[in-house]
Amino acid sequence: MHNKEFTPEEFKTGQVLLFDKPLNWTSFQVVNKVRWLIRKSCNIKKIKVGHAGTLDPLATGLLIICTGKFTKTIPQLQGLIKEYTGTFTLGATTPSFDLETEIDQKFPTNHITEELLNATSKKFIGEIEQTPPVFSALKKDGKRLYEYAREGKEVEVKSRMVEISEFEIDSKNFPKIDFRVVCSKGTYIRSLAHEFGQALHSGAHLSELRRTAIGDYSVEKAMDIESFEKLLPSRETN
Repeated sequence: MHNKEFTPEEFKTGQVLLFDKPLNWTSFQVVNKVRWLIRKSCNIKKIKVGHAGTLDPLATGLLIICTGKFTKTIPQLQGLIKEYTGTFTLGATTPSFDLETEIDQKFPTNHITEELLNATSKKFIGEIEQTPPVFSALKKDGKRLYEYAREGKEVEVKSRMVEISEFEIDSKNFPKIDFRVVCSKGTYIRSLAHEFGQALHSGAHLSELRRTAIGDYSVEKAMDIESFEKLLPSRETN
């Protein structure tokens, strides 16, 4: 965590900034806000600012933002393993696999035991084939998948191989299942929720998500927008 005031030169040379993304903000909104604050406080007309891996608006947690020359490191940062915590809600599905859309189907959960949950979670460890959600920013024929989904158009989504190295679950709040997962780049936790529900012969959707780590970067060292503003030079000193 940076604990002294930034200088305009530091931003131009390049910084890796760790943010705890607030709920209901898009990753793009955080980038825009950070860019605007840097330009305003440092009196810089142009500055490169980008994020190293998007988080859905309904997710919170670690968002890495790079400035200046450090934006060149974004592809390496995107490739790092990620850790998430959150909650799956069993017994119901949504078209987006999370709370962005309304529940469309309900399923029984009374057959689900602690043993079944543990046995099922083990099936998701290792390299698995996963189908990304139709409500995602992946592109097909130059158009984002969620644009097709919102128009009500059927679109075929290709599955991909991802790797899950750790998957822990806690069912004390059943039918809500708390989880912690460590996974490779390109893993959709919403898809994991959906497929976990299917594997239990029920349904599930993601009701809460927090990214806690990217590689060695931890959300515990991340700042919010207000803390970042306090580390910026005031215009009077420029």
